[in-house]
Amino acid sequence: MDSSQWDARYAAAPDLVWTADPNRFVVEVLTDLPPGRALDLAAGEGRNAVWLAQQGWQVTAVEFSTVAVERGRRLADQRGVTVEWIVADLRAYAPPTDSFDAVIVAYLHLPAADLSPVLTAAGAALAPGGTLLIVGHDVANLTAGVGGPQDAALLHTPEAIVAPLDGLDVTRAATVRRPVRVGDETRHALDTVVVAVRP
Repeated sequence: MDSSQWDARYAAAPDLVWTADPNRFVVEVLTDLPPGRALDLAAGEGRNAVWLAQQGWQVTAVEFSTVAVERGRRLADQRGVTVEWIVADLRAYAPPTDSFDAVIVAYLHLPAADLSPVLTAAGAALAPGGTLLIVGHDVANLTAGVGGPQDAALLHTPEAIVAPLDGLDVTRAATVRRPVRVGDETRHALDTVVVAVRP
């Protein structure tokens, strides 16, 4: 989907499309890190960026949907925090290198040829000692999970996500079950979760 399609999807929803709560893996990985500079790539409506700002991080959030960015700004205002918002397509955006103590890429689903350079740039944006978290729907989700894109070419595997992360120490690369409420029952989505640290 391009930015205009995401704009339409966000605009059609009377409230946040996802939730104001941060992603569970963002909380798990970043809670115990000392606050510094954080970069949230494909920030959507800003739930992770705003949460990080609430924890004392100086946050830059990049998203190509202007509607999502406006919702993120409102959420930040409601929570009384400041986030730097950048409207940009990650396929053309070059984050500053050696600059961030944490970089998040959550649920960015692009063809491999587009995703790989984004992930390489995300790793290069880390300052020494910085942590990169990448999370997205795993290809196994098609047959064993629920939700997410239904095109295998857009889904992740731990191996494919790790491949463009040259020079980083990968501390976690796994397919993880995530509980999801569907109607009156709890089911599970399968996510790829990769955590890497720049030496």
